[in-house]
Amino acid sequence: MMALSIITPAYNEASNLPVLYERIVQTMDAVGVDWEWVIVDDHSRDGTFGVIERLAVCDGRVHGIRLSRNCGSHVAITCGLHHVTGEAAMMMSADLQDPPEMVGAMLERWRGGAQVVWAARRRRSGTRIHAAFAALYYWMMRNMIGMKDMPSHGADFFLIDRAVIDAFRKFPERNVSVLALITWLGFRQEHLEYDKRPRAGGRSGWTLARKVNLVVDSITGFSDFPIRFCSYGGLTLMAVGVVAGIVGLLALPGLGAAFLLLVAVLVGLGGLQLFALGLVGQYVWRGLEESRRRPPYLIESTVGDRETATLR
Repeated sequence: MMALSIITPAYNEASNLPVLYERIVQTMDAVGVDWEWVIVDDHSRDGTFGVIERLAVCDGRVHGIRLSRNCGSHVAITCGLHHVTGEAAMMMSADLQDPPEMVGAMLERWRGGAQVVWAARRRRSGTRIHAAFAALYYWMMRNMIGMKDMPSHGADFFLIDRAVIDAFRKFPERNVSVLALITWLGFRQEHLEYDKRPRAGGRSGWTLARKVNLVVDSITGFSDFPIRFCSYGGLTLMAVGVVAGIVGLLALPGLGAAFLLLVAVLVGLGGLQLFALGLVGQYVWRGLEESRRRPPYLIESTVGDRETATLR
């Protein structure tokens, strides 16, 4: 068994993969460990898989998997973790935002006993609005959901031990954040800080809709807090409505003002009910999707000098 498997989900990354390959080779030659690179093409629309094929022909350590449809980066990471063969696996993005030169420091932490090594960002990148929403998401995950080990500024560049890989493979869930699940698994987790680089080229497929879906998956997959919040909020607003109605009838002149106040309270309660119904619907829908037991991904084709590993 080789020491390290590198997983890279790729969507329309034809221009970035050759550059990343050169940097990985240079880094791994300096580190001096056996390695493989498993690239999961998330059904790209450009020539990404053709680039992977050419890299695999030139270097037997490169293996490619093309999914039959675009499933998102977390499903692509899951596919990679299902097929790696190394004693440890590292997730590295294709856009060169995660520097391969961090590999040596992360391997050192792993050899020192850490089973999950997060390369945590020193600070958030992007616009202030983007940074604010990201900070809110990670605050919620750490303080409301209870995942204290999750880095406060986020981390999607990580290394995990074979024991963690095998544990991850036991979870057949479809709608789940891979990063949140790895945090939830436990084991010995450590953080290393680094500066996330600007995207080298191309356009990110990480759309607003997928970000929102990730937030919903992260919260509903690990906590019933939203349902409890709506329950407590509903009781609170009911009490407020009763008090406001009594105050309006006693203190405000005429039935018109009291009626308007009562209508406002009823509208607020109706909005809360619809919001709570939507949250419950998210849980029910995810339960339905899990009960169907559809595979989270299908493989269209593979490339490399070996068959990809079967699920354990």
